[in-house]
Amino acid sequence: MSKLELLTPKNSQIIFIDHQPQMAFGVQSIDRQVLKNNTVGLAKAAKIFNIPTTITTVETESFSGHTYPELLAVFPEAPLLERTSMNSWDDQKVRDALAANGRKKVIVSGLWTEVCNNSFAFCAMLEGGYEIYMVADASGGTSVDAHNYAMDRMVQAGVVPVTWQQVLLEWQRDWAHRETYNDVMALVKEHSGAYGMGVDYAYTMVHKAPERVEHGPRLAPQAAS
Repeated sequence: MSKLELLTPKNSQIIFIDHQPQMAFGVQSIDRQVLKNNTVGLAKAAKIFNIPTTITTVETESFSGHTYPELLAVFPEAPLLERTSMNSWDDQKVRDALAANGRKKVIVSGLWTEVCNNSFAFCAMLEGGYEIYMVADASGGTSVDAHNYAMDRMVQAGVVPVTWQQVLLEWQRDWAHRETYNDVMALVKEHSGAYGMGVDYAYTMVHKAPERVEHGPRLAPQAAS
């Protein structure tokens, strides 16, 4: 029944698995720029709510390359837990980091869905007793089928599928939580596409707030002669 509990800033932690360029090159299940946007948006959400965060990498120097700089910029002090195994659970540093955070709800964003995410989820559930919340739109597979069937397999085993914006808004929960409201709105404007555009529109056109960027003068229409 614990999966009926909403995600809160106090009961969850997050792990980012192998958001590295060579891994991203192989992703075919989602537009890769959208994938990066969603991953960085999720990371910024975790930062806003002070969610314990683990970043793990695989074969950085020999194959996968360096983690997205946009992700590292969100957590400039976070250690990068390097591995050789495709399965993060096989590395003791990862197990220790998760255990030290003391939270059983683990939100996962990683590459690839059908390999690194899949194996970590099953082992963390079976051997670690964790609940896994797989962020489907901040993860990617080598094909649409590879991603979807991996998600299906994980859901059948009890993994909870979520999206990055769902996680953000579940953490916020109530717009009366003013301590995070402004930061959440700023994140939405930057990373939430049409939703963010709608927020900008409402702020400026309905509530008459100033535009959030300065720009040159708006010149009045002038009919061509």
